[in-house]
Amino acid sequence: MELKNVWNAYAKEELQELEKVNDLYKSCLDQGKTERECVSLTVQMAKERGYRDLKEITQSGGPLKSGDKVYAVCMDKMVALFHIGDEPLENGMNILGAHIDSPRIDVKQNPLYENEEFAYFDTHYYGGIKKYQWVAIPLALHGVIAKKDGTVVQVNIGEKEEDPVFVITDLLVHLAADQMEKKAKEVIEGEKLDLLIGSRPIEKDPALDKEEKDAVKKNVMAILKKHYDIEEEDFISAELEIVPAGKARDLGIDRSMILGYGQDDRVCAFTSLFAILDVEDVKRTACCILVDKEEIGSVGATGMHSRFFENTVAELVALSGSESELKIRRALQNSKMLSSDVSAGFDPMFAECFEKRSSSFFSKGLVFNKFTGSRGKSGSNDANAEFLAQIRRVMDEGNVAYQFAELGKVDVGGGGTIAYIMANYGMEVVDSGVSILSMHAPWEASSKADVYEAYKGYKLFLKKM
Repeated sequence: MELKNVWNAYAKEELQELEKVNDLYKSCLDQGKTERECVSLTVQMAKERGYRDLKEITQSGGPLKSGDKVYAVCMDKMVALFHIGDEPLENGMNILGAHIDSPRIDVKQNPLYENEEFAYFDTHYYGGIKKYQWVAIPLALHGVIAKKDGTVVQVNIGEKEEDPVFVITDLLVHLAADQMEKKAKEVIEGEKLDLLIGSRPIEKDPALDKEEKDAVKKNVMAILKKHYDIEEEDFISAELEIVPAGKARDLGIDRSMILGYGQDDRVCAFTSLFAILDVEDVKRTACCILVDKEEIGSVGATGMHSRFFENTVAELVALSGSESELKIRRALQNSKMLSSDVSAGFDPMFAECFEKRSSSFFSKGLVFNKFTGSRGKSGSNDANAEFLAQIRRVMDEGNVAYQFAELGKVDVGGGGTIAYIMANYGMEVVDSGVSILSMHAPWEASSKADVYEAYKGYKLFLKKM
């Protein structure tokens, strides 16, 4: 099947809307470099569109009716939005699901140390990364530090022009003969990914005869105490993430692409968010759920394996007039879902890893994956043919460009999404998303046309399925 480059199909008005969507997307990428930041931004945007906190509605006991818009948050790292439709909830929902965690490097709980008058943060990488890609690039520090008195300190260092940045050092090429002989996964070991954060000793006390021990580390803590009022032991209850410093940028002399951190999977998360915020007058309840922990197996209280979504649907059923376990089960089983996650775009520089007939391509539209998983479809949700036929019809009628693909050659590798988890409820689920180059690298690339087609496709799914 021949796929057309969608840039040639746009009228002037569509190109203007395309740029508007992508400008908003880049702004969201800049503001949401962690899952907490994504949830905060989502709630802010939802409130501006009339969404209300489900907790407040539950406490007041107010009923839900068609047209109501509510959101629910789990631990500030997972969020679900619901636009209540005309049909009863037990008839099912149209769900967009994506994850808002991205591969990164985390700061350990006892991180700060000094070595030869350099101060470092000890780290542990999160998700699948090529460790060598994270050295010798500007890095920023995002996250929270929770203190024993209950206050939570927000940390964001390295993004403003006047901010300092951080770095993980690499060995100079002049001394790297042995290093260059190693396999890529061994060039930089996990324990070598420590973050360089300082080298200046604390000002010497004139009353002391000897140099102060760990003076650089003490100076770092003095600065952190001054700006954030924290003690070293507060790192025990901190969540600090190391991410690439800098903004998402237009890529290419033609400005047709976007280069930015965390597009896996925030390109799907933010376009799903835009879709549910813009959709109007839905027959079936529309839902957008943005989750954490997908990159490490969807585990924990804020991952898709948690009961947060199921419990939230139970609250909706109760607020709609009945507390029926059977209606909750019906609402879940009768739902239809796009499990939205990125797809590996065909890269001519690495063509040997792709089977071209089954690859996704830049500027060819929204990508659907009947199955993901690895090799023999292990860990896959394999969508029903009838459901795919419905999707094809709706996308064709709505003039959305789309393509069907697999992740790569069968025996080369693979990957999974949250699709199989939601499919456990018996609902119809298929993987969809945006084609990405350099997936899981500090900087990933996407096509503006595909971002726009994803937004259009997601909005259509909520309205028409």
